[in-house]
Amino acid sequence: MNFWHFCSSTRNIAATVVTLAALLIQPLAALAEDLPTFKLTAKNGRFYPETIEAPAGVKFRIAITNEGPGAEEFESLELRKETVLAPGVTRTLVFAPMKAGTYKFFGEFHLDTAKGQIVVK
Repeated sequence: MNFWHFCSSTRNIAATVVTLAALLIQPLAALAEDLPTFKLTAKNGRFYPETIEAPAGVKFRIAITNEGPGAEEFESLELRKETVLAPGVTRTLVFAPMKAGTYKFFGEFHLDTAKGQIVVK
């Protein structure tokens, strides 16, 4: 029995779809796991740490957790990134490779205190 005959069998269509999906998704998942990840916590109207150091020219991600109380928004006008987090929520933002420099971010709901920066070296 060849592959196409196997695929055309009614009872094997679901198995074929699942197998093909797994073959396509697996390399993408492996790539996502290889990204450097930096943790950022929003708590009591502040970000911890206030400074994240990331490598220049490398795609990376920041995992932001809001420990509350209340909602917080991570926003960077320079980087055109934003996300709102309810208390207890973690979200991940992926950043394209960046040039060396300092990029500021802030918490929209606590403008006076929730400030930080990404220093790319």
